[in-house]
Amino acid sequence: MKLHYRILGEGKPFVILHGLFGCSDNWQTHALKLAEYYQVILVDQRNHGHSDWTETHTYEDMAADLFELCQDLELKDFILMGHSMGGKTAMFFAGQHEELIEKLIIVDMGMKAYPPHHSDIIAGIKSLNLDKYTARSQADEDLKKSISSYSVRQFLLKNLYWKEKGKLAWRMNVSLLEKEMPSILEAFQPDKSISIPTLFIKGALSNYILEEDWSSIEDVFIDAQLDIIEDAGHWVHAEQPEAFINAVLSFCLR
Repeated sequence: MKLHYRILGEGKPFVILHGLFGCSDNWQTHALKLAEYYQVILVDQRNHGHSDWTETHTYEDMAADLFELCQDLELKDFILMGHSMGGKTAMFFAGQHEELIEKLIIVDMGMKAYPPHHSDIIAGIKSLNLDKYTARSQADEDLKKSISSYSVRQFLLKNLYWKEKGKLAWRMNVSLLEKEMPSILEAFQPDKSISIPTLFIKGALSNYILEEDWSSIEDVFIDAQLDIIEDAGHWVHAEQPEAFINAVLSFCLR
């Protein structure tokens, strides 16, 4: 399927894939900095942002979507970065199209399968009655009843838009994402090793990549390194933006 994307800057292509419940807008600030060095391509994955809604949401689907975009834009020898779900999409894509990628950056995502852990977020989203709101702040007040974190609420509410005057709607396909959650949480199990130079970035406070996970990651990504950013959790790029962009540029520009 045709993905929605935006391009900033010029030079070597640098593709960014957002995570679950996110969109390309989440990466605007970092994209502006990276655009000083690269042609940055901000992508909305299927069922998110301005890209179309579909009936399935597997990593095979998302890797195929990205390959179609690469063909349309004639991308090769590019840098690919993905956060969370986007990081696993990037792994699946690298396993299939290693020859297209110069460098790979995986942000706070491991290869393993993860247990269900988004139930509170989905319950909070589904609890909102969008028909009654006349302002986003009203949605935030109701969402606060189930999600205490201000930053998580603001992250989720970026997905709200005015479908028509006085009527809010979600840009993300909430019902489909809930149904497809087992696929979203599945493991990356390639049938071969991947030799692309790869940077894994982990938030020190996050449990997405544990110390015992690293040996299995290195078995697959044979030219991998790990950068741990202090005082950051899963949204490491938002929580420690300066340290994050320094880690990315240090890896890419060397």
